[in-house]
Amino acid sequence: MEPDEALARLRALGFADDDAQRLFAHFADAEARGKPSHGFSRVEWLETLELDVAARPERVEAEPGFERWHGRGAVGYLVLDAVVRAQFADPPGAARIVVCEDTFPTGMLGGWVRRLAEGGFVAALTATSPARLAHPGGGPKLIGTTPLAIGIPSSAGDPIVTDVSMGRVTYGDVLAGLAAPEELVPFGGEHAHKAFALGLGLQLLVQALLRAPGFGAVLLVARPESDPVPALRAQAAGVRLPGDGGGIRDEVRGLAADAGDREEMRIIRGQMADLKPPLSD
Repeated sequence: MEPDEALARLRALGFADDDAQRLFAHFADAEARGKPSHGFSRVEWLETLELDVAARPERVEAEPGFERWHGRGAVGYLVLDAVVRAQFADPPGAARIVVCEDTFPTGMLGGWVRRLAEGGFVAALTATSPARLAHPGGGPKLIGTTPLAIGIPSSAGDPIVTDVSMGRVTYGDVLAGLAAPEELVPFGGEHAHKAFALGLGLQLLVQALLRAPGFGAVLLVARPESDPVPALRAQAAGVRLPGDGGGIRDEVRGLAADAGDREEMRIIRGQMADLKPPLSD
């Protein structure tokens, strides 16, 4: 699917133009990063769902260090987009946990933490989804692919972004026809019990913080106290590190950030100039 067609089909689903543009930005970023399973193929998938395109997520609880959001029927991508924008509009003092109820699908989690890390925040995000992975020893499917994404900002260029699903392939790979359903098992081969254990722990973490059954996400966003990435990149000596995009267009990166977001990102990143590398032993 070509970009113009993807955007047109999102609008045809009835999304307001701002929402269509934000969805398009997320899918375009996935395509540009070589993750077509989270890209425009998801537009076709959205067309198979019953969507409330007029729904708007709501921040239902806010106190120092904690927020709770509810999707209110909005598609999960737009819930997380609203949450990310809200962190720039009202940044945490030191750190904040954000619990997102009724939030599915959540898309490429690395995309959300990247936006926060590019703005100067440390971020970690995980989310639940329908059960797709069984225990490596057999039995029923018990957990979702339960990805974990972490973004670490840098004063000297691109952040480090790790985004790992607990499946050997992603469900998006299956949807996109890039993998067979039977390939969707915990990764690790003979050590797959480790991926299963981590996925189970992350799923229960999210579920324990939700007030009602359903799918959700948990985000940690914090201001950095040190700046470890430049030293790591120097030590890596040119090795490609997780999340390195290699030519991702600036216009794709900035599609989902409005003027207020960009100004707050500039301020927070400016504060990183005073940070120092962490102390070493």
